[in-house]
Amino acid sequence: MSEALTKLEADIRADLAMIAHPHAAWLEPKIGPDGNAALDVLIVGAGQSGIAIGFGLMRSRVSNILLIDKAEEGKEGPWLTYARMPTLRSPKDYTGPDLDIPSLTYQSWHEARFGKENWQTLNLILREHWAEYLLWLRRTIGLPVRNGCELLEIAPASNGLLAARVKRADAIETLYARKIVLASGQEGMGEWMIPEHLRDLPAGSVATVADEIDFESLRGKRVAVIGAGASAFDNAATALEAGASEVHLLCRRAQIQVIQPYRWLTFRGFLRHLSDLDDAWRWRFMRTILDMREGFPQPTYDRCARHANFALHEGAPLEAARATGKGIELQTPRGAIAADFVICGTGIDMNFAARDELSGFAGNIATWADRYRPPDNERNERLGRFPYLADDYAFTERVPGKTPWISDIHLFAIASTMSFGASGSSINAMTTAVPKLVNGLTRGLFRADVERHWASLSAYDVPQAVVARPARKMEDSR
Repeated sequence: MSEALTKLEADIRADLAMIAHPHAAWLEPKIGPDGNAALDVLIVGAGQSGIAIGFGLMRSRVSNILLIDKAEEGKEGPWLTYARMPTLRSPKDYTGPDLDIPSLTYQSWHEARFGKENWQTLNLILREHWAEYLLWLRRTIGLPVRNGCELLEIAPASNGLLAARVKRADAIETLYARKIVLASGQEGMGEWMIPEHLRDLPAGSVATVADEIDFESLRGKRVAVIGAGASAFDNAATALEAGASEVHLLCRRAQIQVIQPYRWLTFRGFLRHLSDLDDAWRWRFMRTILDMREGFPQPTYDRCARHANFALHEGAPLEAARATGKGIELQTPRGAIAADFVICGTGIDMNFAARDELSGFAGNIATWADRYRPPDNERNERLGRFPYLADDYAFTERVPGKTPWISDIHLFAIASTMSFGASGSSINAMTTAVPKLVNGLTRGLFRADVERHWASLSAYDVPQAVVARPARKMEDSR
């Protein structure tokens, strides 16, 4: 480790010690059915969101926590797996999982790692460096993490606890917790969409942008990418750079989307207070933003456009697909496109029942369609399938009283978007969204223990001072 990084870590310890007030522990562990102390909070996902949530809880003196992640250490999140862009798209000076502690920012780490001059000349953050920074951050603040640990099921347990059945290697165990946070990023409440027209094509000929794709095997092949968002362009570019003979990108819109609404919404008022608005305003804002979809920056487009064998087809929604003796034929309003392999960049759909960990109560998770009926000109069935969350990011019930315990399951993922705006998968929102979640978690933990706190106050008799009284009353000497 460099001398600069060692000094930075010492500065971090000093910073955190100076802002540690109040120090007092305020939680007592509940005992689980197995006779052991249950966790106060179990966080599912140890990527950037899970790290930020864990850090926020520790700063609030909630230390009896655990983060689990099914990935091996260092492979959490998309950065070293299916993220196929060279750099992050966020500006380098956005703060995030540091929660506004200057010495914990990416800039502080980068300057200690590579020097201040390197930071000054840096344009965008390499995704490999972001992954390295996140791992350093979690180790530096001392978060308890179990990697290779997959959540299988959530169910109610006795004593007001939740039971999380998890798998690690070949062993299955049950973790008990007062609260569970699902910080599972992109796919936490659904599945990557494959258009219906493509579902009957031969196995191995279709993938989503989140799948493990052997791009080297596409050398000399014809590739079609469905969708025109940033991830679709990333995958098209990766196929081109791997030597694909042709890459066709199909955009259903008449013109590709180049406006990035997430740049507009990056201001404190919106990030902090969208969730305080009524349903009509929240729906109106987020429907407009999500209908626009996330735009892509100039370098993302240029990475494809520099290849002569790249073709962008605008106004070309997929209408049909069939396997032929020569590969795959995709039918669009602008004609047929021949391909050997198809990549779907069509996003994620909400499908609670498709998630094993949610299957036991998926049918009683309230959605936006259950809670709000927008005007006819604002209707959107896809967005209506998003979960309708309480003000602490907790699930709400479709049928009240049927599964009351799901109010202790909190969702911090892309599926939180309709209720909270940019939150569970956006670096730019972390410094406002994570404190809101942490406040909701600690509020719930405090309220659940209010009788114990009252009893503690009633019994509190620690004097703050010693008053010396004279042995006898002074008498008037007159």
